[in-house]
Amino acid sequence: MSTGLLAFFAFSPILLAAILLIGLRWPARRAMPIVYLVTAGIALFIWDMSFNRVIASTLQGLVITIGLLWIIFGAILLLNTLKHSGGIAAIRAGFTTISPDRRIQAIIIAWLFGCFIEGASGFGTPAAIAAPLLVAIGFPAMAAVLMGMLVQSTPVSFGAVGTPIIVGLNSGLDTATIGEQLAAQGSTWDLFLQQITSSVAITHAIVGVIMPVVMAMMLTRFFGKEKSWKAGLEVLPFALFAGVAFVVPYVATGIFLGPEFPSLLGGLIGLGIVTTAARFNFLVPKTHWDFADRKDWPSEWLGTIEMKLEDLAARPMSAFRAWLPYVLVGALLVISRVFPQVGAALKSVSVSFANILGEAGISAGIEPLYLPGGILVIVVLLTFFLHGMKPRELGAAIKESSSVLISAGFVLLFTVPMVRILINSGVNAGELASMPITMARFVADSVGDVYPLLAPTVGALGAFLAGSNTVSNMMFAQFQFGVATNLGISSAMVVAIQAVGAAAGNMVAIHNVVAASATVGLLGREGSILRKTIWPTMYYVLATGLVGMIAIYVLGVTDPLVGQ
Repeated sequence: MSTGLLAFFAFSPILLAAILLIGLRWPARRAMPIVYLVTAGIALFIWDMSFNRVIASTLQGLVITIGLLWIIFGAILLLNTLKHSGGIAAIRAGFTTISPDRRIQAIIIAWLFGCFIEGASGFGTPAAIAAPLLVAIGFPAMAAVLMGMLVQSTPVSFGAVGTPIIVGLNSGLDTATIGEQLAAQGSTWDLFLQQITSSVAITHAIVGVIMPVVMAMMLTRFFGKEKSWKAGLEVLPFALFAGVAFVVPYVATGIFLGPEFPSLLGGLIGLGIVTTAARFNFLVPKTHWDFADRKDWPSEWLGTIEMKLEDLAARPMSAFRAWLPYVLVGALLVISRVFPQVGAALKSVSVSFANILGEAGISAGIEPLYLPGGILVIVVLLTFFLHGMKPRELGAAIKESSSVLISAGFVLLFTVPMVRILINSGVNAGELASMPITMARFVADSVGDVYPLLAPTVGALGAFLAGSNTVSNMMFAQFQFGVATNLGISSAMVVAIQAVGAAAGNMVAIHNVVAASATVGLLGREGSILRKTIWPTMYYVLATGLVGMIAIYVLGVTDPLVGQ
């Protein structure tokens, strides 16, 4: 069989997912089981994988899925716990007194608070939290959703305490084989992953520092009385200050602490700095900008859900108490990652499966206390006491979080095993390279040295399809690694810009638009949102591709595997 035909069969599961999800508009819960079955069929009958290896890969994917769902559950549970304790209401009320300028409010709430929530929770929650928060203080529903979607960019690669890197890349790359190659060069997988993490943080900082400016300009252009880009540029100094206040601690954290903390600590530190600056009118324009009178708003701007600030009199809560659970998440994560003894104690509770069904190299495991999900659940239990909650309130939070888990879990039960079959397909009777490597060789031969310019778009496509940076990394990381290897360029850098592109793709992920729109009753107008978010998405992937090209071909960025 020709290389081109093999590459087509290898790519066909991804193509099928695109046709079903985009062309036919099937929901992922209906499409992904079919994509999994097609992938298994190609593995068995085209790649000549053994049935035992396909089943072992599926079981490996299911174990990985359980770990991923544990993180999702912990993140959403903490959010719902704070909702029922009154913590979110107290946080929301605190934002209303900072500045009357709508541009400043959007930057602080959507950008900085949104980045922090992305770091703590991920999985589309920033838009789902920021949108109703903005509506509650007087934003049109459509403007609120747009602002919430634009934050689904720079912080996303380190969302949910690093899940897109920790789970997405560790599961999406053939770590066993790559680890052996690195060992032969005197390096380790951990060092290689940290190089990717640092590259992701630096690239995001370069490209994403102007996102608050983009947010302000789109707010004034589409929702202002004068429909003016210029009104957004009037807040340029403050917006750039907000961008820098986030990306500086974000980059430093990514380089020195790893993938769990950049968005979490960058958002928290930036929020403190910029909120204080706004209170003292530092770089704030003298003229405050606002929307037109509410009666003049077009009907398409309005949602069906009226949002009001909750009455806090029933349970007064200080800002310190409201924020304390998120501070504890950051502190416990730092302690568990920085102090080896603490990390080792948490890792001692683990469930692992080596060489599943006797298949060499197919292994998986879960460390429930060390995974971010364990830290988040511990903080939830502490919050129950710190916020003086009633058992029924915690029960309601658990119930709501479990329903989210079930809907997300069903799709992942097919998506992750599908990805593992693709990755593990390199062991077969026909002695063919794995499906991602086959695709990579074909693309490398067809496109050549300009491929880094296109790599972020591949990542964005995966996020658009799956609604997840993590799943995009699972689907495409090995493919991107293979293209880089075939071109003889830094695979760490190419995988990094894959992760950055996948983050940008969240701005146009239908799943995220629907989730955010639902919180303000704007369902049915997703197309209007997507027509606006496509432009910053295109900027982000193009700029990321240019950064990748410069890093590789001008600055000579390399890694231990180049030339191997």
